[in-house]
Amino acid sequence: MLVFAGLGNPGAKYENNRHNVGFMAADAIARRHSFSPWSRKFQGLVSEGTLGGQKILLIKPQTFMNLSGQAVGEALRFYKLEPTALTVFYDEIDLAAGKLRVKVGGGSGGHNGIRSLDQHVGNAYRRVRIGVGHPGVKEMVHGHVLGDFAKADREWLDVLLDAIAGDAALLAKGDDNSFMNRVTLTLREKLVPTGDDDRPPPKEKKAQSHIRQARPQQAPAKLPESGPMAAMLKKLFGKD
Repeated sequence: MLVFAGLGNPGAKYENNRHNVGFMAADAIARRHSFSPWSRKFQGLVSEGTLGGQKILLIKPQTFMNLSGQAVGEALRFYKLEPTALTVFYDEIDLAAGKLRVKVGGGSGGHNGIRSLDQHVGNAYRRVRIGVGHPGVKEMVHGHVLGDFAKADREWLDVLLDAIAGDAALLAKGDDNSFMNRVTLTLREKLVPTGDDDRPPPKEKKAQSHIRQARPQQAPAKLPESGPMAAMLKKLFGKD
C-alpha cells in the first residue's frame, strides 16, 4: 500500500484557500479514479482505491495544517509503512502559480505542514509541490496562502488539478520525471504560455541526408560573354 496525503485546513472557511491546494489535488484523484467515499480515520478523511495496480490510501488530515504530521504519521504506523511509501501534495510559494515540481526529501521551506510531517515521519517522502506564487514580501505570505484563489486562477488551476489526477498512476509507479513531463505537456497544450519555460521546444531543422551532406557545393554556372552562345543568349533575353 502507498499513502497519498493532500495537505490543507478543514472547514468551508478554508475550502478555496491557496493553502488547500493539496486537499484539491486529493479530491481530484479520488474523483478521477473512482476511489471509495471519504470516511473518518487517523484524525483525517480517508479514501481508498488503486493507481497503476497499486493500492492507495488517500488522506486529508483534519488536524489543521500545522499538525498534519499527526494524522499522516498515525496512518503510516497503522499499516507499518516507511516514509518512502508516502507522497504529499501541498502548496509551494517558491514556485510560480501553476508550476509543479516533484522531489524526495529536503527541508520544509517554511511550510508548517511539511515541518510537522518531518517531525512525525522523517523527511524521506515524495513531495509534489504545487506552485501558488509569492506575494512579493514576507509580511504578505500568511494572507496570500490563506487567501482564496482568484477567479482568473481557475483557468490554470482546473487544468493542473486534472493533469495531476490523470497522471497520478505514474507517481504510484515511482516514475516522477514522466509525471512532471506529462503534467507540463498538458499545461502547454491547454493553456496560453505565460513564459519561455512554458513554450514547447522549437522543432529541429530536418537534417540533410549523408549523401546530400557529402556532395560538394557547386558554384553557379558562368555565362559566356562572347562567341556564338553569348550572341544567342543576348538575342533571347534582350540583353545588350
